[in-house]
Parts: sequence; C-alpha cells; structure tokens
Amino acid sequence: MSPELDELMKQAMSLPPEDREILANSLFESLDHPVDEGVEAAWQEEVARRMNDIESGKVKTVPWEQVRRKGQEILRGK
Repeated sequence: MSPELDELMKQAMSLPPEDREILANSLFESLDHPVDEGVEAAWQEEVARRMNDIESGKVKTVPWEQVRRKGQEILRGK
C-alpha cells in the first residue's frame, strides 16, 4: 500500500459511520463493473418475494441486535 493510500485509509476510518458508508458506496459505484440484467431482475424478484413473505406474516424478522449478538457468539466459537 502506498503511503498516500495508507494516509487516506486512516482519514477515511476516522469518519463517522454514515460518512464512511457514503464514501464506500461512492467508491464502489465508481468501479467499472458490468451489470448482468438477468441477475438484476432475479434479485428484484427475490426482494419482492421476501417482502411479500414478511408483509403476509409468513416469516418473521429478527431484531438487528439479536442477529449481531448471535454473529459475535459464532465468531468467538460459542
């Protein structure tokens, strides 16, 4: 990693989480990545299906704190 990039990373990591998210999204969007329309359409259908499942009560959501806690337990090997 170049010294310039290292310094930029330190500055970026000192930003508030919301600003880091904006920066990360902007950097990602600036990359030249082709969009597969078939994949994009499939994801849109999947999102719609999942939203319908939630709205109909077929599935229940889990609070973020519970998911986070469980993930941390898994990472710690509990």
